[in-house]
Amino acid sequence: MTENKPSGILETALYVDDLDAADSFYGGILKLDKVGFAEKRHIFYRCGEGVLLIFNPAETRVPAEESISVPPHGTSGAGHMCFSATNEEIDEFRRRFEKAKIEIERDFRWPNGARSLYARDPAGNSIEFAEPSLWNF
Repeated sequence: MTENKPSGILETALYVDDLDAADSFYGGILKLDKVGFAEKRHIFYRCGEGVLLIFNPAETRVPAEESISVPPHGTSGAGHMCFSATNEEIDEFRRRFEKAKIEIERDFRWPNGARSLYARDPAGNSIEFAEPSLWNF
């Protein structure tokens, strides 16, 4: 009998203290479409078939209202996420970051030839853009 396994990642969560700064980065610079917002608590963005959840950790540690009833969660410190991007798209994000004076931490090729670009969001989360071939081995 074959056991089921997850077919994909539906959502990814990052934690920030300043939702306005996060919105300027993810909605403004990255141009992600905002699909949810709760003042002081969270902003949600559509990204391909998934959703990027940006939470204020101080608020998500508090139990949600009963109509939602999701368990409290949150973390502290910088997280990491990686967006899938072609080489040309990585070039475009690099230009956007340079225009916005966002430091590029690293732009390099992995041993298998895939390219990655690393920067930080306003909260210090490590944001990577990588060619999907990164995980082809």
